[in-house]
Amino acid sequence: MTSVRVPGFSPKTGGFHFTNAFHSNPIRQFKLGNIATLNIGDAANGLCGGMSFTVRDLFEHRIGPPPDTTPPKAGDARYEYIVQRQIDSFEEGLVPLEFYLLMSPGRPEREPVWAQWLAFVHVDRHSRTYVMVHEEWPKIRAELDAGKLSTLGLVRVIDRDPAKLGQNHQVVAYGYDLEGTALTLHIYDPNYPNDDSVTLGLDIRDPRGVAAPRYSKSAAPVVCFFRIGYARQEPAPFR
Repeated sequence: MTSVRVPGFSPKTGGFHFTNAFHSNPIRQFKLGNIATLNIGDAANGLCGGMSFTVRDLFEHRIGPPPDTTPPKAGDARYEYIVQRQIDSFEEGLVPLEFYLLMSPGRPEREPVWAQWLAFVHVDRHSRTYVMVHEEWPKIRAELDAGKLSTLGLVRVIDRDPAKLGQNHQVVAYGYDLEGTALTLHIYDPNYPNDDSVTLGLDIRDPRGVAAPRYSKSAAPVVCFFRIGYARQEPAPFR
């Protein structure tokens, strides 16, 4: 078995000690091209992306998370930082569009031969299994093997309705175990502070087959995951 952990990180030591539960407060909206507008106008809907990016910023700068067990409130510099990182997490590589495309009910369950030919004309009709196993897992593994955290988008709904984008989730992978083709990713989930037991599993045996992710703590099923790009920022309010 191959077992890799990012040195010095665990949810108990590197993650926030408060959960992803903020008071209602207006934020902003994010335009999904010409398709729709993603309303992230209420912090009460969650700031998982902002928390995930901020945790990475803190780790990159070797700053421990604050001891607080309740989230910061509007007007606090730390709250404003997390909100801005939430926006950044959406803007990094057009993440809402990636979520929306992977939510599509039109994606085939099993990878078809013709999907590769459509890719030549920049039409993505790969199966979700193919995306996870062939495209996203190698990128996630490369980050973790290099001792870096990896931010993941978890697709939790299959639907054409862009209003359901908010049902998706963002987390941070800090390690993996690979036994044969059984992959287990170790996760910091902003919804479960101080919990080192959160995992995401997948059988990576066949990218052309059908494999369903297994999330150990999810209240909703995870149907797909992908790596989210990250550019670190200076977390000045946390110094």
